[in-house]
Amino acid sequence: MEEEEKEVNSLAGIFDIRQFVLKLLNFWWLFLLCIGIAFGYAYYKNQFIQTVYSASSLISIKDNSNPLFTSNTSLTFNWGGTTDKVTTAIVQFKSRTHAEQVVDELQYYINYIKEGDYYNTDAYKQTPFFVYADSSKAQLYGRYMRIKVLDQERFELSTEFPSPKASGYHYGQKRNQSLAVPQGTWKQQFQFGDSIQLPFLNAVVEKRGATIATGGEWLFNFGNYWGTVNRYKNIAIRPSPEGSSILLLSLTGGNKQRLIDYINSSSIILERGELERKNKFAVSTIRYIDSSLVLQEKALKNSEQKLEDFKDKSQLLDALTQNSDFNQRLTEFEIQERGIQNKINYYDNLKTYLKNKTDYTVIQAPSVVGIDEGSISGAVARLIALSEERKKREFAMRADAPVFREIDRDINAIKEVIYENIKSSKSLLNRELNLLYTQISEVEAQIKKLPKEEQEFLRIQRQFDLDNNAYNVYMSKRAEAELVKAANVSDVYVIDEAKDTGVGGTRRDSNINYLIAMLVALAIPIALAFVLTILDNFIHSPKDIEKLSPIPTIGVVGQTNHPTNLIVKDKPKSTIAESFRGIRSSLHFIYNQESLDGSRTIMVTSSVSGEGKTFTSINLATVFALSGKRTLLIGLDLRKPKIFDDFEVKNDLGVSNYLVNDCSLKDIVLPTSMEHLDIVLSGPVPPNPSELIMSRRAGKMIEQFKKDYDYIILDTPPLGLVADALEIAKYADATLYLVRQGYTKRGMLDVVNEKYQRGEIKNLSFVFNYFKDRGKYGYGYGYGYGYGAYGNGYHEDEKRKAGILKKIKKLIKRIGSLK
Repeated sequence: MEEEEKEVNSLAGIFDIRQFVLKLLNFWWLFLLCIGIAFGYAYYKNQFIQTVYSASSLISIKDNSNPLFTSNTSLTFNWGGTTDKVTTAIVQFKSRTHAEQVVDELQYYINYIKEGDYYNTDAYKQTPFFVYADSSKAQLYGRYMRIKVLDQERFELSTEFPSPKASGYHYGQKRNQSLAVPQGTWKQQFQFGDSIQLPFLNAVVEKRGATIATGGEWLFNFGNYWGTVNRYKNIAIRPSPEGSSILLLSLTGGNKQRLIDYINSSSIILERGELERKNKFAVSTIRYIDSSLVLQEKALKNSEQKLEDFKDKSQLLDALTQNSDFNQRLTEFEIQERGIQNKINYYDNLKTYLKNKTDYTVIQAPSVVGIDEGSISGAVARLIALSEERKKREFAMRADAPVFREIDRDINAIKEVIYENIKSSKSLLNRELNLLYTQISEVEAQIKKLPKEEQEFLRIQRQFDLDNNAYNVYMSKRAEAELVKAANVSDVYVIDEAKDTGVGGTRRDSNINYLIAMLVALAIPIALAFVLTILDNFIHSPKDIEKLSPIPTIGVVGQTNHPTNLIVKDKPKSTIAESFRGIRSSLHFIYNQESLDGSRTIMVTSSVSGEGKTFTSINLATVFALSGKRTLLIGLDLRKPKIFDDFEVKNDLGVSNYLVNDCSLKDIVLPTSMEHLDIVLSGPVPPNPSELIMSRRAGKMIEQFKKDYDYIILDTPPLGLVADALEIAKYADATLYLVRQGYTKRGMLDVVNEKYQRGEIKNLSFVFNYFKDRGKYGYGYGYGYGYGAYGNGYHEDEKRKAGILKKIKKLIKRIGSLK
């Protein structure tokens, strides 16, 4: 049970709620200071709260297949369906490459600034001018340039250069560049619309509108390109509730028009890019056909000229008519031969390309050479689609992403299919070609029977027919590709573009800052009080003693500013004197309770030096002497003698002299100016104080004094430092253990508690010394411990200076009395 009580008391000593509350009350000034500072800072921060705007757009992502696509004309392939197109579109919108395209087109790396009282604001499209930067040349990076509008035609451009070198950035090449600049203040006038070509600025400044306000000043600079890209590539995108293929794009920021322009331009650029991607195959095919048409047209004109020249020289129209059947058949066979040969060449070129290249987005359509096999056309179209899909995903995904392995696996599988189709198709074409060669040989044998001149005419006529047919085929294929291109529609369609509908922005509630400020302002003093309470290892009140020890507290002695320890003698009506009278009464109660008769010996000790042992010993002896009791005060602290200073005598002769048998008892007893009070000094400091205290002469000395005095007060060394006090305790009827407010540590009571529990010290009681009843702890602990803790008008105390609160109260009363 005792161990449990001791554990509870120990835990109670760790954190004292009462001290914590008292510290909070004592920190009233810190609360006011923190609240004032916090609210001032909150007000300052509130001036920087900007309005946040939002802009949004609704777009549709669908698989808009070309209605003219056939097995011959299909130029794209939808890999993954509409769902994958939506995912791909989201990836593209949030990709760095797409953000670069939008930032470059809008030149968002140019910042327009309007200076304010507390902060600068984004003045995009709010300035009376706009700057077109030449992205092919480096621009001054980061440093603000000021534009002052002089009139409708002129403006002044100025800036500051602290050194002859400045940082530049080439936004076209995306690299840093050092620039040579004129050191100091630079300014120059320009006309709106002039091409400004300076070492640090290459741009055109245009007016925004026909007329502009003059006299205004604005700032602009060229900012961090990659920072701008990263800021906008995180555009918010989410599927709309209206459908899985509908996306809602949204952005938030401090400039509404900047948000609107970015979202709309982002949609336009993606829409344009999707259409260009769809048309890429058709454009490549048309380019190939156009290059072939140039050669074929030249060949056609050449054969046509030869035919005309031959007709002019010969009169073979009848022969031509008679033998036209032979010539027509041979022409048809040769047209078929050329077509088959073109197909074989296409297959050979396609196979070589697939083996040596990795970009399959520029393969010509098989239909260009008349290949209408669905397996070949479909495989090539799918190969192109997969290659384009891979390119798009490279913008936003890591190179080791699983989707790339899946796409590469599909590409390799399609290539193997194409190789097999090429092999089988070429085998069939070669058989057809051999059969055709046989038919051509038969017809040529018939023609060889004709005259030489007629054979020559048929040959020229046949070459013209072949070239004319090839030219017509190319023209037909080109028209077909143009039709497919014209019928292509982008998969991205803007349903609702971002607009300024007049809806205002939102501002963060400024009261939140005040609330946070209040919480922080309260938390700082509370945390400080909590930490100080946790770290505070000192005893501050009798309540602390009650928690830490079962030993009773016999009295409380207040704080005094008296210059000497003789306060009871000098001021017998003071509260300090009354507190010692209270201790005297409590000692009488102890003696009566213990049935002690005759002379009484009281030992005064403490944990360490400085807790008020000598002060208590002197004044306790004084109150006994004032009551008419023969009292003797003995200084037994042989290590640090002190009593002689207060009584203004020399410490030449005392206890140490008697204990070494240098003098008699009557030689060391000194009378004082107070009646009934004698003192015995410690004497010179001996080399062996402990041995002297333990000697039989020490006990004999005290026994002899008991015969001559009613009360003997023993001023001993600290119990917590040396063993002398414990040796003296056997001669004492009662022991007073001094605890000084804010000086004695909690752990110091462990030693005296242990001695008390072992019964080594008789009638042990605490005296709480140097108690301050105001200021730090707000109120006193006078109850049950005498009268020393209260000033009630019956005592003569030192006048206290009025505190701040009292002065404020008096001032308020005076102001009230004047009304």
